[in-house]
Amino acid sequence: MIGPAVAWISMARPSEPILHVDLDAFYASVEVLKDPSLRGKPVIVGGTGSRGVVTSASYEARRSGVHSAMPSVRARRLCPEGIFLPPDFEAYRVHSNRFREVMLSFTPLVEPISLDEAFLDVGGATRLFGEPPEIAGKIRDAVLEGLGVTCSAGVASTKFVAKLASAHCKPDGLLHVPAAQTIGFLEPLPVGRLWGVGEKTADLLGRLAIRTIGDLARTPEQVLQRLVGEAAARHLTQLAHGLDEREVIPYEAPKSIGHEETFDRDLDDDGEILRELLHLSGRVAARLREDGYRARTVTLKARLANFTTLTRSRTVRDPTDVGADLFHAVGELYRALPGTGRRIRLLGVQASGLERAGAEQLALLRAGRWDDVERTLDRIERRFGRGSATHATLLDRDRGRPRSPAAARDPTLDPGFRPSGEPPYNR
Repeated sequence: MIGPAVAWISMARPSEPILHVDLDAFYASVEVLKDPSLRGKPVIVGGTGSRGVVTSASYEARRSGVHSAMPSVRARRLCPEGIFLPPDFEAYRVHSNRFREVMLSFTPLVEPISLDEAFLDVGGATRLFGEPPEIAGKIRDAVLEGLGVTCSAGVASTKFVAKLASAHCKPDGLLHVPAAQTIGFLEPLPVGRLWGVGEKTADLLGRLAIRTIGDLARTPEQVLQRLVGEAAARHLTQLAHGLDEREVIPYEAPKSIGHEETFDRDLDDDGEILRELLHLSGRVAARLREDGYRARTVTLKARLANFTTLTRSRTVRDPTDVGADLFHAVGELYRALPGTGRRIRLLGVQASGLERAGAEQLALLRAGRWDDVERTLDRIERRFGRGSATHATLLDRDRGRPRSPAAARDPTLDPGFRPSGEPPYNR
């Protein structure tokens, strides 16, 4: 036993141990699995209402210029033959869990960054599965066999480069960037591919004729500091030289759980607005209970018709996972907003300051409390489906008012979820 153990420990760590695996057009691909007649057609998930936003598009739709986060009105102009579908987050979550199981069968060092992508550190798995590029190929095969969807994988020495590599070979590709070739791979890429470079920063850098990552790498850091500040200049300079010291973190507890919804028409009736806040509070509380958390801080988000966004927060005395408690807090926050005659375009409820719900909570006898009622609703919905039981106040919520189910966003369906696009650098 001693010999093999020593041999395992003494094996040299590969120079490119980091993988980034990304499912291709995930939401749209799941919709095709559900309805095979959609295969080969321009499928667009989300954007079913006039104010909706595209959450995913098949590659057939992308050829028309449609992409995620695009307003549905523009997507319909670009792709009039597109098939618009409301998102089915329950189905996406099921497939995401299978995706994670596949990755965990190769290494325990899996860091999900959204439902459809993750970083892996396979440095300790080479004895069992081969070198990192070989492992990436096996994962891709296992995903296709187990989920029925394709994925793209980047193999590199750092998370940042692996992420760029997977994006570079989409769809259904595999790209290995050897450590010695990292700079050559980065140099011709647009500077906007760097984490932390949005449109405004790209415009600033463009004034100095910095348009590629190579241009940025050749620019003295002191010059960048005058444009973007000391911290950002250091961050961008390191990335431009392929430096990224972040490790793969197998699990990171969520910092918040929230839900928000954009409406097809502005809401101006307080009763209707409060009813929406009750619905959102219930959704957030159900996720808290499902994931085993309680929250100390409740935040209200309200976007007005003129796109002004108001946020207000309150810390409650006792941490809670009860929708009635969340609603009580956000209801008071809403009533305290300045002005009158508000027209609301978007509402959101977020719970933060999370802590694990310990065993002591289960032992409490809180007869007559809303938590007992809400846990009963949880059991009913698990058995009969979402919406099978609800508050009487919400029964007529949809009557007489068109809604966009695709406009509803639940960015916390998974503790490691991040919206589409680049993950934040400080993870």
